[in-house]
Amino acid sequence: MKLHQLSNADEGPITVPTDATGLAERRLFARITKRRTSVAQSTVEQRSKRDRSPARKAVRTFGFRGLPGRGGGRWTLVDKPAEYRGTSNQVCGIWPWLVSAGTPTIGTYLGENLDTGQALCFDPLNWFHRANLISNPSVFILGLPGLGKSTLCRKMVTGAIASGVTPMILGDLKGEYVDQIHKMAGQVVKVGPGEGTINPLAVGALGSILPILEAHGFEEEFKRVQAEVLSRQVEMTGALIAMVRKDRPVSDTEEAVLSRALELITSDVRFGPGTPPLLTDLREFLADGHPDLFATCESETHEQYLEVTRPLRMSLRALIDTPVGRVFSAQTSTPLDLDAPAVCVDVSALARGDSRLRAAVLLACWNDGFGAIEAAHTLSDLGLRPQRQFQAVLDELWQVLSAGPGMVERVDALTRINRTLGLSLMMITHTPKDLRTLKSEQERQRAMGFIERAGAVICGGLTPADIDALETVIAFTAKERARVSGWSSPPTMDVQRNLEKPPPGRGMFLLKIGRRPGAAFVTKLTSTEIASGIHNTNKRFDGLDRAARYEQT
Repeated sequence: MKLHQLSNADEGPITVPTDATGLAERRLFARITKRRTSVAQSTVEQRSKRDRSPARKAVRTFGFRGLPGRGGGRWTLVDKPAEYRGTSNQVCGIWPWLVSAGTPTIGTYLGENLDTGQALCFDPLNWFHRANLISNPSVFILGLPGLGKSTLCRKMVTGAIASGVTPMILGDLKGEYVDQIHKMAGQVVKVGPGEGTINPLAVGALGSILPILEAHGFEEEFKRVQAEVLSRQVEMTGALIAMVRKDRPVSDTEEAVLSRALELITSDVRFGPGTPPLLTDLREFLADGHPDLFATCESETHEQYLEVTRPLRMSLRALIDTPVGRVFSAQTSTPLDLDAPAVCVDVSALARGDSRLRAAVLLACWNDGFGAIEAAHTLSDLGLRPQRQFQAVLDELWQVLSAGPGMVERVDALTRINRTLGLSLMMITHTPKDLRTLKSEQERQRAMGFIERAGAVICGGLTPADIDALETVIAFTAKERARVSGWSSPPTMDVQRNLEKPPPGRGMFLLKIGRRPGAAFVTKLTSTEIASGIHNTNKRFDGLDRAARYEQT
């Protein structure tokens, strides 16, 4: 019998008989060989799976050491790299960083970071309250016309509504927020000749909560709110009279007479919360006289009283007979809704050249709007309504500040107490030059303080001269100066297609916080925003092509 020797790496050599008499042995050998082959293939597959496992990949990538399992000593945690901090003098060779740190994803999505490509999210209330990144819930936005400031602001207004904050556009001078507020089920109030009226003697949104306070037995709060309503009525009436007098203020005696007269006339049974007195009623009441008014003027006779109050009554008559009076001599057409998700007071119907009327309407809008905010806070403090946050939008700030006397002081006070009011503030204008066109040096200095006190500043395209003016309160690096000034370049022409290209800086902005390096970003619109048409501020030009086609036919 011939023998044939085979070798096996695991169990050593095997001798196999080759003649016919060894058939049983050959069959046994075949079964053993098949079993050994199966075991070997299974071992190879298991080793291959282990090599492809995430743990093996991590070992190959990060150089983990040690055996897996309990007691094996496998090291699977990579320590955080060491961080070092130093002043710009100590690390001057690598300052400023070539790529800035990423901004937190807290707030409203505005667009993409131009350096990192990351999403940039920001709104003043969230960065103040949730992220603790700014010391004041306010933002000042600057940029030349046509570069996307209003679009950026509307995106923040949309984010505010989505997060439960109530935007208040108290004087939309160009009607740029009307479509947006309509689409978001907010309240739009139209004010202007032939559009809507405001009664400065109405109790307003603040006075509307008096029945609620009385019904729940809050006597002290009722008296406080009642006194605040009277104070606002006197202040608003005095401001309107001062505008008619060409900036000559109301005297202390006249203010005392107004206060007492309004207190008496509002308690008259002829008037109530739904039918407050008008300016004509106030003038007639002053002309008729009252014993308490005689005492206020220290007049012994009716003739003496009429002589003392004559300038006040003449100013009221002039106020009623002017275009300003046409807006303020009737009952309020649309009271503000405290429960609306957003409020926009559209004053775009006001004549561009009538600065007094525009100033008067803005004062009235602010008086009633901030009264509504105080009313909401009063109800929440007493546990009658949930706590609410508000966002005031002061677009076209240069028009607001130059509208009339006292506007700079009002905005200045607002920038100091907005945290107390639970109010985030958005102030928008074109360039720092807008703030330097105010009449007095004191007003100009106050206005520049708005930028200095803002929690954040967002700069669109500006000229080098504008950047120089801003550097008194904001620090710009050389790269930031080049970027912002480059965004102010005018649009160019596509000669081949005979089309005008958009300005290179449209939608480009630099977010600055204090004197730290800023984050440059480009505004991004979602498909829903584009389809809604709320960002189209050139609607007047949309019909030019249609008009041209109509003329050709």
